[in-house]
Amino acid sequence: MKTLMSSSKQTSMMSRIITIFVGIVCSLLLQDASASVVSTGDFSKDFFVNWSPSHVNTSLDGTTRSLTLDKDSGSGFLSNDKLLFGQFDMKIKLIPGNSAGTVVAFYLTSDEPNHDEVDFEFLGNVVGQPYTLQTNVYIDGFDSREQRIKLWFDPTKDFHTYTILWNIYQIVFMVDWVPIRTYRNHKDKGVAYPMKPMGLQVSLWNGESWATNGGKDKIDWACSPFIASFKNHKIDACVWEQGPESCWAGGPDKWWNNERFNSLTWAQRRLFRWARKYYLTYDYCQDNQRFNNTLPQECLLPKY
Repeated sequence: MKTLMSSSKQTSMMSRIITIFVGIVCSLLLQDASASVVSTGDFSKDFFVNWSPSHVNTSLDGTTRSLTLDKDSGSGFLSNDKLLFGQFDMKIKLIPGNSAGTVVAFYLTSDEPNHDEVDFEFLGNVVGQPYTLQTNVYIDGFDSREQRIKLWFDPTKDFHTYTILWNIYQIVFMVDWVPIRTYRNHKDKGVAYPMKPMGLQVSLWNGESWATNGGKDKIDWACSPFIASFKNHKIDACVWEQGPESCWAGGPDKWWNNERFNSLTWAQRRLFRWARKYYLTYDYCQDNQRFNNTLPQECLLPKY
């Protein structure tokens, strides 16, 4: 979708909106957050390397980490705990230059055949073309719920915060606190919703068969190694193993399940509409041809 206002005016407007919105969100979270934080801020303590340790580099203090992809292997790491509901933040700086065919993933997964999964996938591109950010939701092993946006900044120049809020009411995908997608809990209307405990996983891998231009633009290995960087992670969630029944509760230490987080706020709705109006490039809920004019039921229900 083409931006309908000048870049300078749009950037100025966005800056003002985000400043107001972040202040509101931070004040709300500070009121509700308590002893729910699972993460220590140390990658070495909160995660284990589950794919190619030689391609994972962590700072001495554990606060930053990078993943590498080359001809030999991709790489990845996974949270130590299984979690049910919470908020998950990660600052990410993506691969610069020619990143075509590469995929950086930041996601929750129950990691089983009929698994639940909530995905951020960053699809690399050739020089001069923007990254595509794809989100997806798997439930009981079924996906086909892709949405894609172009970002309003260059994600290779600096770190930006990517957030998944997952509670008993909704899933909200956020970029620098701007909601870009929701998936609501409409189980009372017969719509499936992720309910399995999941681990938080990060990976960098070869997706050249599909990721860029439908798989037409392959990885240029002359540009490798490809490196993505991560820092300032925060896992504010319920640990499944410590008492799964309590994960359904609200209260000070389960703030994400409190009623005030049952929908987007007015400020979030404004940002949500802005992001989708100017940056959405694909939404499965608008793909009538794919679903033979019978869209999935959640597409016909409220987004917030």
